[in-house]
Order: sequence, then C-alpha cells, then structure tokens
Amino acid sequence: MFQPKIPTMPQPPGLVTPPAVVQPTTITPGTPAPAPAAAPEPSRPVVQLTPGTAVALVGAGTAVVLVVGTVLVSLLLAVAVTSASVAVCAVVLRSLIASNAKRR
Repeated sequence: MFQPKIPTMPQPPGLVTPPAVVQPTTITPGTPAPAPAAAPEPSRPVVQLTPGTAVALVGAGTAVVLVVGTVLVSLLLAVAVTSASVAVCAVVLRSLIASNAKRR
C-alpha cells in the first residue's frame, strides 16, 4: 500500500533508429583576423553657455528647489497636525474614561 508505483513507459510502436554517431572534426588554425581600424570620433556640438542661459539655468534650479522644499514642508506640517490632533483625541478620551470611572 505504501510502496510507490512507478509507471512503465511502453516502447514506441514502429521501427526505432539508433542514435546518429557524431564524428569529431579537427580544427586547423587559420590566419588571425586583422584588427579593426579605429573609427574616427564623431564631432559633437560644443555647448556654449551665454550669460542669458546661465541666468535661466540658475533661475530654473532655484524654482525647482523652492517647489520641492514647499512640498516637503507641507508634508511635514500635515504629519505634525495629524499627530497633534491624535494626541488631543487621546487626552479627551482619557479624561472621559477617568470621569466615567469616578462616577461609579
């Protein structure tokens, strides 16, 4: 009952061909491949900063810093307000439970 039963695979019908024999081949060293020629570097356009573009970059960077700072301060303020309101609720519930226990 507790012995595993291993299924037996029946042989496929028809003629079975033996596996093909692979003959080893010899490798003959050939002439080495020539080294690839160095490709010329493509000319890239040079970026020149004019005073106007420098001022625009500084202004854009300042705007990004101010926006990110405002968002982070707003998130911090939201967490602070939420924690203060939870603390106030806890104090009110504690006083209600204490006053209810004194009446009994």
